[in-house]
Amino acid sequence: MNEAGHQREIDELQAVIDDIHHTLERFETTGMDEQMPGDYETLLAILVDAVKQQRAHTLAMLEKPF
Repeated sequence: MNEAGHQREIDELQAVIDDIHHTLERFETTGMDEQMPGDYETLLAILVDAVKQQRAHTLAMLEKPF
């Protein structure tokens, strides 16, 4: 994958990360994190996965010679 492809993936993952952060904030504000702990944990797992994928693309992009 070229630098532009990695950057596109990084940007798309950032949008997912931002959306999940917003959803987690809403969960916490409304108490849904306590009412729906399984769903809250699922959101956290998706967030962790998205951050890992974003990091992998960042590292891959930085390792390639330009």
